[in-house]
This record gives sequence, structure tokens and C-alpha cells, in this order.
Amino acid sequence: MDRQDWVQPVTAGLMAAVVGFASSFAVVLEGLRAMGASPGQAASGLLALCLAMGLLGAGLSFRLRLPVSIAWSTPGAALLAATAVPAGGFPVAVGAFMIAGLLVVVAGLWRPLGRLVSAIPPTIAGAMLAGVLLGLCLAPFKAVAALPLLALPIVVAWLVMMRIRRLWAVPVALLVTVIAVAIDGGAAHSLAPGAALAPHLEFTLPVFDLQATIGIALPLFLVTMASQNVPGLAVLQSNGYRPAPGPLFVSTGLVSALTAPFGGHAVNLAAITAALCAGPEAARDPGRRWLAAVVAGLGYVVIGMVATLAALVAAAAPPVLIQAVAGLALIGAFGNALNAALSAPNEREAALITFLVTASGMSFGGIGSAFWGLVAGGAVWIFLHRH
Repeated sequence: MDRQDWVQPVTAGLMAAVVGFASSFAVVLEGLRAMGASPGQAASGLLALCLAMGLLGAGLSFRLRLPVSIAWSTPGAALLAATAVPAGGFPVAVGAFMIAGLLVVVAGLWRPLGRLVSAIPPTIAGAMLAGVLLGLCLAPFKAVAALPLLALPIVVAWLVMMRIRRLWAVPVALLVTVIAVAIDGGAAHSLAPGAALAPHLEFTLPVFDLQATIGIALPLFLVTMASQNVPGLAVLQSNGYRPAPGPLFVSTGLVSALTAPFGGHAVNLAAITAALCAGPEAARDPGRRWLAAVVAGLGYVVIGMVATLAALVAAAAPPVLIQAVAGLALIGAFGNALNAALSAPNEREAALITFLVTASGMSFGGIGSAFWGLVAGGAVWIFLHRH
């Protein structure tokens, strides 16, 4: 066997794991914290997600001999970060996470639901996601205004790396953030000797609530399907792989539901890291690229062992800095969502209504703005375009 036949997929897989974790774990922690999770529960959720996407991705790739990359739902975490803490706190959010996972299972088993999700106009789905992401994408610039000496180097490092190597822009910005926190001394109390750094899972008994189902679970399901599962499937297909989508959705939905009591909000098909594992960079022979996805999965499991430390550093940092890193990680996703929202001129009014209602943060009947944005934009779209 040629040395490159195994070195190339191993390198690509390790890069996918490191970039996938470092570029968006701040978004995940911010989303869990917004749902009322304690630092311990947030660390548990991060570990549970790493184990879930690592073991599921490695297992599916090995069994199917396809580069099936699994990731946490970054847009879903951004949605949580933009949503108010539900009445009843984190246990209610955990119940909503479970329901969202089960809805993905139903979409995989029952084709009419999958078709219904696919029937949502891309302009409306993109506008809802853009509205969700707007608040976090403004955070880097608010951080510069609030803490210029700490935040400005983070933004500059991100911008420089965007010019040199875009893939590493957010990880480098995260590294600068850690250095800034260490210099500032804010981490001293959290990282003191005796702090519990060992990885651990915390079980949270889920509480099911109708308002949380409508305001959290349903938007989380829609965002995960439209922004992660469908693009992830498209990445595989564009590289010549044709897996049956139903079993993949069922697998990710079940694992999401099982992970929820430990704080995990959702796992799904990856898009960006999927391109790293399924493309030519992973191996010259398409039949060997599944090795990269297996290595990436195992890499996530190993990286999960530092989830508690990552959560402690994030908890020690000024919240505005963590929000800044999360916002930098989401600027590309925001641009893509906004482009999709405005791509059809004759649907622009409905998309803008969706975007504005979602971005407003309005809450009615205890249900957050993402749901109402989808309802308002969908109603305008139907009124203007259905005969």
C-alpha cells in the first residue's frame, strides 16, 4: 500500500476534527448557556456532542464505506443563543432538544414530513437563519466597542487569517482569545488547582412543554434539516456518493434524542467538514475517503476529553469575547443565508418579513421570534404567490 494512501486520509480527518471543533464550539457553549445551562451542564453537553458525532460518524463511515461526516448543529446552537431561556429553565430546553431529534427521525421514516420541510421556500428558510444569526454576527463589533484592547486583536487575527488561510481563521481567533483571557487574568478562579477538569457527563431530566416544543424544538428541527442535513447530503452527492438519506436522518435523530439528556442539542450531517473528508484532499481514490471520516470521528472523541477545560475557559472569559468569537465563526453562514434569502427578487418581501421578525427577538405567548418569523414570512409568501 502506498504511504500516501493512508497518510492523506489520516491528515484530512484530523484537520476536519480540529477545525470542526475549534471553529464553532464557542457557538455551542453560547447556545447552551442561553438556554439556562450551568457551566457543568454546558461542559457535559459539549462532551456528549463530541462523543455522539465522533462515534456515529466513525461507525457509519466504517459500516457504509462512505465518508459520512457528522457534526453538531452550529445554526441550531446559534438559534438557541438568540432565544430566551424557556420557563422552567434548562430541563425544558432538554425536552425540546429530544423532540427536535425525534422529529428528524420521523422525517427519515415518513417521507411526507421530509417533503414538507423541503417545500419551505429556500428564501424563507435562508431569511429565518439570517435573522437568527444577525445578533451573534454583530457581537464582534460590540466587543471591540466594549473591550477594544482585548477584542480588537481577535478580530485582526481573524481578518489576517482570512487572507492567508480561511479555514484556520476562527481557530486562530480562538487562540488569540485564550491568550487575551490569560493575560487579563479572568481565568484564574476557574482554572485554579483543584478545579474539576476531568471529562464528565451530567444527566438532566427532560421536561416537555408545548411552548418550548413550538418555540425551540420546531425551529431547531427546521434549521438542522435545512441548514445542515440537506447541504451535508448535497456535499456527499457532489463528490459522487449516493447514500440513502432516510437511514442517515434516522441515525442522527436517534442519537440527538439520546444525547439530549446530557446537554447535547443536535447532531446532523456535516457540510464543511464533510467537504474535507469527501473531497480529493482526503484521498486520490474515492473508495478510500471513508478512512478520513473515521479518523475525524475518532478525533472528535479524543478532543471531547478537553470539553470541560474548554467550557471553563469560556466561562472565565468576559461573555462579550466568547460571543465575539462565535460571531466571527458565523459570518460566513450569515452571508450564505442572506444570499439565499434575497436570491429570488419576486420573493424578497416575504423573505425580508421573515428576516426582520426573526431578528427582532419578539416573543409572543412564550414562543420565540424564529417561529414567528417563519409564520409571518410564510403567510406573506402564500398571500403574494399562491393562486
